[in-house]
Amino acid sequence: MTAPATSGRTALFRRTAGRFPTGVTVLTTFAGSEPYGMTANAFMTLSLDPLLVAVGIGAGSRAHAHVLRSGRFAVTVLSDGQTGTARRFADPERPVGAAAFAADDWMAGPVTGCPVLPDGVGWFDCSVQAAHPAGDHTLVVGRVEDFGPLGGERPLVFADGSFTAPDPSLSPSGPFGGRT
Repeated sequence: MTAPATSGRTALFRRTAGRFPTGVTVLTTFAGSEPYGMTANAFMTLSLDPLLVAVGIGAGSRAHAHVLRSGRFAVTVLSDGQTGTARRFADPERPVGAAAFAADDWMAGPVTGCPVLPDGVGWFDCSVQAAHPAGDHTLVVGRVEDFGPLGGERPLVFADGSFTAPDPSLSPSGPFGGRT
């Protein structure tokens, strides 16, 4: 039995889920011949064989129709220097098409042509493999056609309603990521 989605329960769910830190990405695709982008934090790697990623996209969003219609998308994992980029692509009032990308450098993904933002920490160029309705979102599975690291050093993180970055005193090379 599922509990009804009351506004109080929904707000509590959002606050509780917001305690879980997530990476911040910009998902890009094309709307016809125009580039389109949106901030997404419901992103994950899914499989190593074959290489798959997944992203949750609101069923009523512009991105939903654009990604499913084009059959392709790219994901840039943002660096801690890209909070402005994250905010711009999350703004429902942002410009559309190429104007949305005016403040950011971008390059075409090598397989799909979807925009990749080179100031991030990594990128994935994908073709849509499957789309699974999941409540008010769709979980879009992408076959990773190409990918790679970028020059940014620390990823941007979102937790408790704020942007942050990993603690630089944590050593990724130490045992289990322990402090140095």
